[in-house]
Amino acid sequence: MNKLQIAEKMAAKHNLSKNKMVEIIDDLTDLIVSTVKGGEEVVLVGFGTFSSHQRKGREGVNPQNPAEKITIPSVVVPKFKAGKRFKDALKN
Repeated sequence: MNKLQIAEKMAAKHNLSKNKMVEIIDDLTDLIVSTVKGGEEVVLVGFGTFSSHQRKGREGVNPQNPAEKITIPSVVVPKFKAGKRFKDALKN
């Protein structure tokens, strides 16, 4: 399911236009991204937690020349931990 399909279903359920629902979804995702980028967590109880995680730098190999070593820098990556209600729904 993609964003437009979600917007169609949610718009029908809440008696809103599809365009308005796409705008709401975009605002929600922008808010989640900016909050996590600022170092905070976003917790949607029962669904999950969005956060960021620092992945350590490491030594790697160049895939085009396996004999050559390269340094992979540390980077901040997004992290999602599913909530209990979400996990339980998938189990049943």
